[in-house]
Amino acid sequence: MPDNIETNSSLRAIKKETKHLVEKAKLVAGEIRPRVRDTEQARRVPVENMERICDEGLLTVIQSKSCGGHELSMRAHLDVLSAIAEGCSATAWVLGVMHAHSWLLAHFPQQAQDDVYKTNPNTMVSAVIGPRGKAVRKSDGTYVLNGFWPFGSGCQLSKWLLLGAEVFDEKGEFLDLADLLIPTSDAKIQDDWYVAAFQGTGSNSLVVKDLEIPAHRYLSLMGLLKHDTPGITDNYTGWLHKAEPVPVLAIALCGGAIGLGRVAKKQFMENIQGKKVIYTEHVQTEWASTHITLGKAASQIDAGELLIYRAADDTDLLAQAGEQMSMEMRGRIRMDCSHGVRLILEGATELYIAGGAAGIAIKNPMQQISRDLHATNMHGLLLIEPSAEVYGRILLGLEANTIII
Repeated sequence: MPDNIETNSSLRAIKKETKHLVEKAKLVAGEIRPRVRDTEQARRVPVENMERICDEGLLTVIQSKSCGGHELSMRAHLDVLSAIAEGCSATAWVLGVMHAHSWLLAHFPQQAQDDVYKTNPNTMVSAVIGPRGKAVRKSDGTYVLNGFWPFGSGCQLSKWLLLGAEVFDEKGEFLDLADLLIPTSDAKIQDDWYVAAFQGTGSNSLVVKDLEIPAHRYLSLMGLLKHDTPGITDNYTGWLHKAEPVPVLAIALCGGAIGLGRVAKKQFMENIQGKKVIYTEHVQTEWASTHITLGKAASQIDAGELLIYRAADDTDLLAQAGEQMSMEMRGRIRMDCSHGVRLILEGATELYIAGGAAGIAIKNPMQQISRDLHATNMHGLLLIEPSAEVYGRILLGLEANTIII
């Protein structure tokens, strides 16, 4: 009974703190909304957007308490991200991945965490987590890193980077897959982010050549997947950073889509006020076809949101209980995230088309909502066919054909 009382008290505290942060996120969203077009033209998130986010404590939602964070929950992460996305989806995307990176840093040795957060808990960290580079482990335990990493969202704002690499010994034998922590100043940022969607995320490519990295700035991705990391095995007493890694990283990509789905509904209803359906006698708000389209699309968007929140709640619940997540649930959560953002995209697309040609105007948010939802669905971890294949294999009792689950 005492343990249950303590757990319930902790969850109430998390819920209360989350509610407070969401109110702050809504305030910030209102402030950054007028800068959306400027953000796209600048091809990066404005410094003032992230300054306001840091001022309100919104960067550290799932960052460890020992590093000055709130260390709340994946549900709290979605609540804050979706609120920010209603103001600016590019800012929400960058914030969402930075949340994920702060969660990952809790798995590094304490010395690495201190390198990043000791002087400033609001230090921003960008990453390309996938092992696109190559690191060589030297005999003294240090590493030499080389590589090219596209899609470094928010890298212009970050002081540190997490870069994924295949790791070899000096003889060329494969050792591991890992993320290595480096100061952003040690990488070259290529100004190559010229894209049709998520224009304001500043997701430029990163280049590193022959960079020496100390041993403590290394995280084994294989160890992470096996729940065997220095940050957790070394006296960690919380629960959030014991959550299943791939579900956490997948959920972290979805919060912006939830906010965009909500905005799509609001913007559609605003756009059709007083609008006649061209070449007909209909007023759009009075037309039965509009009612049916809106009802179906809103339900699709809501269904996508529910799937993503289910993924977050299950991830939180098992981490709180200290229970291992089954392979079936891991497969289902990856599918929940992929299918969730797809449903939101499909619902928003119906509204975009039904709203008529006015929606393609640059000043009309519907075109930007559509572009950014498409980009979300194109992320490798959210592609629906690979996720469906993995989940289907597991349901049939077959081995998953990937470790990313």
